Amino acid sequence: MDKEFSNIRIVDIAKMAGVSIGTVDRVIHNRGKVSEENRKKVQAILDMVHYQPNLMARSLASKKQYHFVAITPFFIKGEYWEAISEGIDKAALEMESYNVTITKLFFDQYNNKTFDDIIRKLFDGRVDGVLIATLFTDSVIRLSLELDKNDIPYVYVDSNIEGQHQLAYYGTESYDAGVIAARLLTDRLSSNSDILMARITHNGKNDSNQGKNRREGFCCYLKEIGFGGKLYEVELKIDDSVYNFMKLDGIFGMHPNIAGAVIFNSTCYILGNYLKAREMKSVKLVGYDLIKRNTQLLSEGVITALVAQRPEKQGYDGIKSLCNHLLFKQSLAKVNLMPIDILLKENLKYYLNNML
Repeated sequence: MDKEFSNIRIVDIAKMAGVSIGTVDRVIHNRGKVSEENRKKVQAILDMVHYQPNLMARSLASKKQYHFVAITPFFIKGEYWEAISEGIDKAALEMESYNVTITKLFFDQYNNKTFDDIIRKLFDGRVDGVLIATLFTDSVIRLSLELDKNDIPYVYVDSNIEGQHQLAYYGTESYDAGVIAARLLTDRLSSNSDILMARITHNGKNDSNQGKNRREGFCCYLKEIGFGGKLYEVELKIDDSVYNFMKLDGIFGMHPNIAGAVIFNSTCYILGNYLKAREMKSVKLVGYDLIKRNTQLLSEGVITALVAQRPEKQGYDGIKSLCNHLLFKQSLAKVNLMPIDILLKENLKYYLNNML
């Protein structure tokens, strides 16, 4: 609330709107009958003063317990999903006083079967709301349908899936993030240079929803500008450096005109470590996400640019949106897009520890 309106009361809002105190109360708490004309009058004043009701008092008075579940990939320290988890933890800490508990369930982001295993067990206990990382499109849709049947609200993070009944989505526009990566790369290449697109192989049957959208945006931009080079693809493994080096040695050996490379998730460091070891300084590399292994290579000039998406804020806002909907009956925007940040060696220091 602005300082000018910091001490405003419901009686003041009623006078400013020209309605009764009871009408203001009914609009704020979305109960009882109010004419559309009076509702608009009150809402205009509420918006002007940025009014926030006493949410703590309302929650404590109800004494109702809420249980949320956050379904995200397992991670080790320093990986992308750690930041999402930290955002969830921050929101959980803030909401403890509102009788909210959060259970975090983890799946293997390279095997969609582990996600399906969570679905089968999710409804064994009470669930009031769910935050879902949308890596596996088909599995997420199946879960969404079950949540719809049980009238349980759910929020998507990481990437959106259209046509579902999610309460809200928090993340970037993945297609646009692919376009940005293509522009960052092609602006640094000659028009007839070749580009290598790398992907991490999955044990399951689904590729990452976000990765597919980014790849589509990347390739469409190349088509739009009439990029004259060739595109090559290579499959790498998340935990097998020997295999990766052999594969990359082979493809770079066969196609010496490759001057640019991209990978559509946070594992850009896999390509970066190879280029650094082989001293291939002329190859421009663009990737995603502000994790330590990527930022180190960016600071060294091995990675040319990173496209970042503020994962902490996604996790934080996702949990807060469930609280705002269930506890405080606030309306939410269905699509909430995060800024798409472009990280270069020169501006990296301004972003570290300032992404939430």
